[in-house]
Amino acid sequence: MMASLVKHMVPKKLSCKLSKMVAQEFTVDLNKPLVFQVGHLGESYQEWVHQPIVSKTGPRFFESDFWEFLTRTRWYAVPSIWLPVVCYCISMSVRMGHTALEIGLLVIMGIFVWTFLEYSLHRFVFHINTNSYWWNTIHYLIHGCHHKHPMDGLRLVFPPAGTAVLCIPFWNLVKLISTPTTTPALFAGGLLGYVIYDCTHYYLHHGQPATDVPRNLKKYHLNHHFRVQDKGFGITSTLWDRVFGTLPPPYVAEKKR
Repeated sequence: MMASLVKHMVPKKLSCKLSKMVAQEFTVDLNKPLVFQVGHLGESYQEWVHQPIVSKTGPRFFESDFWEFLTRTRWYAVPSIWLPVVCYCISMSVRMGHTALEIGLLVIMGIFVWTFLEYSLHRFVFHINTNSYWWNTIHYLIHGCHHKHPMDGLRLVFPPAGTAVLCIPFWNLVKLISTPTTTPALFAGGLLGYVIYDCTHYYLHHGQPATDVPRNLKKYHLNHHFRVQDKGFGITSTLWDRVFGTLPPPYVAEKKR
């Protein structure tokens, strides 16, 4: 209503400025379901969502218990559901006459392809800048919630229902770039890469690494959350950040020495 009054009472340019001020004045109530609130933040959404709240207790997303249930996933659901699918796809390749070595190479290739998808999705989709009501809402659902509440243990892995939907275009993509007999093993590798990614992601937030490699990876990822949020998009490795020049500053400095 206020935005409507602004539109009719003042010139267009001034109206736009005042509308932005109205959006910036909106305050999210953390005690109420968040998903349909965050869109009202408008252009101030990006600043708000990148100010993390460090709590292991996540917020409520929806008023509906059914939709709320679908947003919460235990980390072990990912390997429990998808590793059997990986094994089934590998068994398909065996029945098609491929050797263990051929299958192993195809699986490794699929994992490698996944690492590129992991980086690309995180950089170009999960970190897209939004400022309208519905785009803010969608962004919050797919990744913004994770940056706002990075320690929410029930929203660190992707819900299986969403993964199942995304498996369809991924299977078709693999089919497009491979042969009928190599598709199952390549798909298995990509899916295995996803499982490794999601489990690694959970561990980087809640695990206590005892050796240097996982400890450094944990520091690298938490650096992305709490320090330089527009760099460091790799989760399972820093490979593609090095290739595309998105290493956070400390890592760039160390590389030059």
